[in-house]
Amino acid sequence: MKLCRAFVFLFLFASFADAFFKPSVGRRSLELASKINTKVELENPKVVTMTQLAPGEKKVFCRCWQSGTFPLCDGAHMKHNEATGDNVGPLIISNPKPSK
Repeated sequence: MKLCRAFVFLFLFASFADAFFKPSVGRRSLELASKINTKVELENPKVVTMTQLAPGEKKVFCRCWQSGTFPLCDGAHMKHNEATGDNVGPLIISNPKPSK
């Protein structure tokens, strides 16, 4: 029983030690490590996209922040999903042609 407790303690300690005991890792570094957006308009306080669609037009927008053509999707989410087991996909917006 004592051996089991020791293994549990060591596992928990190892799991959380990096976050609490590394003096070189400051709060700001931890915030940056958890950001989703790591490359798009980092100098702006908020990334905002506004677009208008012509009748019959369709656009596919990135939601994984990995697209090289951000804000438009280039399919980068497929590689992300394969690597992580995630299921993220694009946002597709269309403006149907008016019926006559």
